[in-house]
Amino acid sequence: MSTSSSPAPPSGPTAAPTGPTAREAGPPARLGAVLAVIVTAYLMVGVDSTVVNVALPDIQRDLGFSRTGLSWVLNAYTLAFGGLLLLGGRIGDLLGRRRTLATGVLLFAGSSLLGGLATDSAWLLAARALQGVGAALTAPSTLALITTNFPEGPRRHHALGVYSSMAGIGASLGLVVGGMLTSWASWRWALLINVPIGVAVAAALPRFVTETPRHAGRFDTAGALTGTAGTTALVAAFIRVSEAGWSDTRALLAFSAAAALLAGFTLIESRAGQPVLPLGLFADRDRAGAYAGILLLPAGMFGAFYFLTLITQQVLHYSPLRAGLAFLPMTLTMFATVRQVPRLLPRTGAKPLLLTGMGLLAGAAAWLWRLAPGDGYAAGLLGPLLLLGVGVGLSFMPLNATVLAGVRPREAGAASGLLQTLQWLGGTLGLSVLVTVYGTATRQAHGSPSAVLTQGAARAFGVGALIALTALVVTAATIRGRTRKAD
Repeated sequence: MSTSSSPAPPSGPTAAPTGPTAREAGPPARLGAVLAVIVTAYLMVGVDSTVVNVALPDIQRDLGFSRTGLSWVLNAYTLAFGGLLLLGGRIGDLLGRRRTLATGVLLFAGSSLLGGLATDSAWLLAARALQGVGAALTAPSTLALITTNFPEGPRRHHALGVYSSMAGIGASLGLVVGGMLTSWASWRWALLINVPIGVAVAAALPRFVTETPRHAGRFDTAGALTGTAGTTALVAAFIRVSEAGWSDTRALLAFSAAAALLAGFTLIESRAGQPVLPLGLFADRDRAGAYAGILLLPAGMFGAFYFLTLITQQVLHYSPLRAGLAFLPMTLTMFATVRQVPRLLPRTGAKPLLLTGMGLLAGAAAWLWRLAPGDGYAAGLLGPLLLLGVGVGLSFMPLNATVLAGVRPREAGAASGLLQTLQWLGGTLGLSVLVTVYGTATRQAHGSPSAVLTQGAARAFGVGALIALTALVVTAATIRGRTRKAD
């Protein structure tokens, strides 16, 4: 079945692939090595999204950050990563995804080295921004390379299952690793650890991973500039909202700029011969519904991670290491669930798994909505964490598989870049909304600091439950779960 009306292939020669294509996949042992290299690259990016969180107090003390300036240790990475994902995906389509991945991994490792050696705040922020650029080149290429190295069917489903688990596992593993390195060595090792891993991945890529053809043609410069500027403005607006609220003038100006730039981007892409974002990707109903789910689910889930981290450290008074270990039940449950999804998907289709997973995520958030100041870890947090693990495990792999099913090989990078852009924007949007809800609730709450924090977080979890329910309704209305083949 044709997925959509997409632009014609670019004219001119293309580079020949340097190895077997997905449809000529090698033996399982080779595919296992391919998956290990790709997943390690993606896990490195996922871990880095949270690895410095528990190290922020030490970073502030060593480098003299102000309280407001400290947030930019996270925001500098977020802004560059979220703003450049679309462009990173299209660069891989045009220049070769293995080459783009190797470049991104080496840039990520090099900027991690710079950050680990930083002697002042400006140096560290510049290194974090460069890390975001490297991550934006890395993340879309990892998912696109799964599409081109694994044939559609059980092998791709297994690869996507392992890959999809890495986002949640990476975030929670980052908290554990960050706590261990900060407690036992120094916050600098939370960055320096990326260097040997990145070098090893870059060295393994040519040996195990097939390069993709490079498509000749004119690069969509106007689309790249407006799309990058628009998504960067949108991420910046959400970051500003999380700091200053929805009525902030700078946030409103950033939203206005983002709306204008993204409207111009859509117009440019509708006319471009080789667009950064082929709008035909949205023509397929299942894929459009999966994209909506990928935007909505992180909006509720990532906020939950943020508030659960606060509760474990400021209400339960856990150390950074123990706070990270508190997420292990969720991580292990998620990984166990993801291992079963490739077996279930061919039997049930994507939709039943998605509805079950999203229902469990909504149930976990609703359970946390009832959190009380006196609840301990076993009574208040363990059950919701287990539900989150199963819900994430059932949801993200079928969403990824639905997006990538039937995508033309030359558009795999664009499809992957859009997927991860929406996932990143969804998490940033959701955190902004939930932080605003939390701030409003804490201003109206009474009692001890722990009680105020718990009441505010519980209100935020309630809104997170509504977001998860919205994702469930959208999925039920749009996704049919039929099998599609590429053109």
